[in-house]
Amino acid sequence: MNVYPLSYPFDLPEGAVPESQVLAIGDFDGVHLGHQEVIRRALGTAHKLNIPASIMTFDPHPRVILGHSKYEQTLTPSADKLDLLEKLGVASVYIVRFDTAFSRLSPETFVDQVLRRLAVQTVVVGFDFRFGYQGEGTADTLGLFGKGSFAVEVVRPFHMDGDKVSSTLIRECLQEGDSLRTEQLMGRLYTISGTVVEGDKRGRTIGFPTANIDTGDAYVIPKRGVYAVRARLGSRKLDGVMNIGLKPTFATGEMKQSIEVHLFDFDETIYGQELTVEVLDYLREERKFGSVDELVRQIERDSLTARERLAAHPK
Repeated sequence: MNVYPLSYPFDLPEGAVPESQVLAIGDFDGVHLGHQEVIRRALGTAHKLNIPASIMTFDPHPRVILGHSKYEQTLTPSADKLDLLEKLGVASVYIVRFDTAFSRLSPETFVDQVLRRLAVQTVVVGFDFRFGYQGEGTADTLGLFGKGSFAVEVVRPFHMDGDKVSSTLIRECLQEGDSLRTEQLMGRLYTISGTVVEGDKRGRTIGFPTANIDTGDAYVIPKRGVYAVRARLGSRKLDGVMNIGLKPTFATGEMKQSIEVHLFDFDETIYGQELTVEVLDYLREERKFGSVDELVRQIERDSLTARERLAAHPK
């Protein structure tokens, strides 16, 4: 898959634009089931026309530039998103830097200086797609601004159990600890990745060593609590339990949120390595225990429950 980072005004590299193509446009944060409908429509149309299918997405999330700082954390940071798009069979991805200059393009300028330059034959968008300054352009008016120079296909909402599948709904599910619903909406387990860093090593002293993960503040972090997880370390898959929280039992002074994973039947030093964690199931809230022994007994119960849940979810 070809990846082309672009900043407006575009300086398109050689080979970045085929003679014609189908282009799906969207932020695609999460690449959830609704996004996959848009992408598969683009792939299907491209197959019928015997031309490549490409994606235009944005970085940072457009809402960051519009003042919504919570969108600095995403469901799928760029590397994760690109990996998912490649697995879906996309030929090329244009990652447009969404800055103030780009946000101020009129709908007409977006069509003339962006879409026409990319030789689009068909544009595929979701029903809620908006473009141009202050979102003046919509999915239904895109064809009018194109003046017949390309076809437009609008994919209607994807619903599940009465809910419209959306990145916003997935964020809400993560904040509620609803791992099952998150998996259903995304079509896969929610995943976070990060570098294993040194912690206070307290887990090792009580028989439950943990890998402390630094995600670089890139991901939407699920609700604080304990989870059954499946981790990927290189080519290996390892089961475990994850705690997201402040470790109140050991708290002294200022508390800082951490992400710690205890991997079952594993005793290796992996500082500096990348660990990818699939969030399978929410087990319980984080809480403060009266003693270390009480905490250890609870971790033992958590581990047993996690093993049972993971056994029902094959690798």
